[in-house]
Amino acid sequence: MPVKYVLWDLDGTLTDPGLGITNSVMHALEKAGEAIPPREELYKFIGPPLIWSFMNFCSFSEEKARQAVVDYREYFTDRGIFENEVYPAIPAALKELREAGYTLAMATSKPEDFARRIAVHFGFFDDFALITGSLMDETRLSKGEVIATVLEKLQVPASDCVMIGDREHDVIGAKQHSMRVIGVLYGYGSREELEAAGADYIVSSPEEAVALIRSGRLG
Repeated sequence: MPVKYVLWDLDGTLTDPGLGITNSVMHALEKAGEAIPPREELYKFIGPPLIWSFMNFCSFSEEKARQAVVDYREYFTDRGIFENEVYPAIPAALKELREAGYTLAMATSKPEDFARRIAVHFGFFDDFALITGSLMDETRLSKGEVIATVLEKLQVPASDCVMIGDREHDVIGAKQHSMRVIGVLYGYGSREELEAAGADYIVSSPEEAVALIRSGRLG
């Protein structure tokens, strides 16, 4: 089926949130009494759900991970959220797709309230017919659950959609719905990570993603 709906990940795909996320993780680790690693080691927190990241990357118990998320948000809510920048080619890419008749939706593991604030602050809120993320009570965390909510709200089949994201979680979540996926290399995931997860296409820039969608090669 031809693609009519384009789902975008947020962190590492629409914006580069590296500074804000890592500063927020450092704040949480400091409050937990943990050593603070070099910033580069914390980039792996960009993309996956936070509880999962604290449990898997820091060996925190679930209880400790939940407290770390609270401490993370203490910094992120008013400061880290805007220590962020839109990738330069994104505004033109979103505009081109909209003007070509595609419907855009955001599917992020970031809490939906934060995603909306970021979209408003950086001026791309109106490009999206729908912005969907996780919930602040730590439910609807996985990318598969977020995508399921997008499909339900838009009332469209996955065969009409393509997911664009930079991490394996984007690919895995989309594939749970048999959705096509474009992996991007300008974010925080590697080609190896995206290929191993099963990305259908891999591109190096937003312009390439747009060209691929408009080429008709996706169906």
